[in-house]
Amino acid sequence: MFESKEGQRVPDVTFRTRAGHEWKKLASKDVFAGKNVIVFSLPGAFTPTCSSSHVPRFSQLAPIFRKHGIDEIICMSVNDAFVMNEWRATQKADGITFLPDGNGEFTGGMGLLVDKDELGFGKRSWRYSMLVRDGVIEKMYIEPRQPGDPFEVSDADTMLAYLAPAAPKPLDVTVFSRTGCPHCARAKGLLRDFGIEFEALELNSAYTDRTLRAVAAARTFPQVFINGKQIGGADELQAWLEGPYAERQKKAA
Repeated sequence: MFESKEGQRVPDVTFRTRAGHEWKKLASKDVFAGKNVIVFSLPGAFTPTCSSSHVPRFSQLAPIFRKHGIDEIICMSVNDAFVMNEWRATQKADGITFLPDGNGEFTGGMGLLVDKDELGFGKRSWRYSMLVRDGVIEKMYIEPRQPGDPFEVSDADTMLAYLAPAAPKPLDVTVFSRTGCPHCARAKGLLRDFGIEFEALELNSAYTDRTLRAVAAARTFPQVFINGKQIGGADELQAWLEGPYAERQKKAA
């Protein structure tokens, strides 16, 4: 088991970052002093779980964290500044600071520097997250020490449940769409009008309506899914937005 550092100050180190073409040194006090900061640290940039789950969810929930008093969300890894900057660009995670701990000094000070020699990684960070207020660690979630790369407690939803358990989460919305479909355009427009973010899966030449039937048991476009529930086409979406969704917003206000 790893030792929790709750109640202790973060390690005093110097981070070597890069802005544009210039090197910039940041001390721990520059990062944490006088601020409420969430840090989530992971084994490596561009790795599967980190890129597909850990970073995206913190990015999605960043506005909610800030609404509840968080000044900065930091993604940390034992990678250099060039790698971290490139990873941030590919993730399009503008609401997150990617902080390189290239020499592993901060991670070592946290007692969470581990060997990943079997993967050719060398020394890397164990996966964890923490809430830091003015340089003092208030809460830590450290993944259990077991083989592989466990991802059970250091996720964004667990941290949000600690920080603001009653906070409503953003909707997970996907639109099965086809280019040139006017009803698809209407559905997307409705979601934008209500300020709801969504992902559109364009089923064009590479797919037939077999995919739509397989997933939604439907033959017409669009098909909108929200939080795992099939809403239907544009008409059904409008009814949902003006009914259940409107009621939800009133209760949250």
